[in-house]
Amino acid sequence: MSPQSGRPKWLTLVLVLAPLWLIISAGIAIHHRVTSEASEKKRPRNQFSRSIIASEIGDDLRKITTLIGERHHSGEGPSKNLTRSASWIEGLLGPSNTGYVIEKKQAPLQWPILVAKLPGKDPEKAAVWIISTYDSRAGSNGIEANATGLVASIAAARALAGSEVNSNIHFAFLPHFNHLESPRTETAALLKNLIAENGPPKAVLCVDAMGGQAALQATSRDATLLANLPLHDLATAVEADPAYPNDDKDLASVLFEMGLPAARIATRPPLASDEPDDRMPAEATIAQSAIYLTELIKRCVNSR
Repeated sequence: MSPQSGRPKWLTLVLVLAPLWLIISAGIAIHHRVTSEASEKKRPRNQFSRSIIASEIGDDLRKITTLIGERHHSGEGPSKNLTRSASWIEGLLGPSNTGYVIEKKQAPLQWPILVAKLPGKDPEKAAVWIISTYDSRAGSNGIEANATGLVASIAAARALAGSEVNSNIHFAFLPHFNHLESPRTETAALLKNLIAENGPPKAVLCVDAMGGQAALQATSRDATLLANLPLHDLATAVEADPAYPNDDKDLASVLFEMGLPAARIATRPPLASDEPDDRMPAEATIAQSAIYLTELIKRCVNSR
């Protein structure tokens, strides 16, 4: 007779299943821990909102246009300044300052698309994307193309940090678009792929030229999007033709052609190719524009 012949069947079953259960439960625990740690790394910690103050907006505008200056890929100096611009954005919005986790996506050439994400209460809802560029034209410090749009977007991101919103907000900063010889189409296509990875967006707001006046202008070739944006007392819907003298030079139009619900948010039409870009706006004017932009983003993300 086998030594185990008198062992109850239930005991044999326990002896077989117990080690198996320990292995399975340990695997589940390890998976949960790894997943939690990965999620924790992506979750913004200690986000600190910051009020929009005219003097600080002015300081930011002077830093990007004067201390940094001309910024694009053509030439050693402007190339270094483009790198400095990316570092400056990351420093302002990153974990050691505002508290965003900054994700970097390698764009054409050596400069990244930077993305700061404000998580919403329901991440499954369609997100709102706020897009601005951090390069300039050749031979220009790029005030309206596009330092004013950049500092307004940064101010909105800082003002909204830590806020409770219904769905995700993504603040994306592109290294190429204002310089006409930069890989503009390739960069826009990469942005489109980044947006697609997060599901169909509710709206894509391209922030540009924010120093013309305080009131916002919203322009889009997507008539349905423009009608549904909660503009109200914040912005005026503008017909596409007057504000789009060069559609291929406007980021919102390029993204629209790629199938995205894109609108240009600005306070004036795009700069003409021969128009000088050397007028610094009043601090109070661009600060008020940034406040309107912040409110527009909140309304957009929280509306049905």
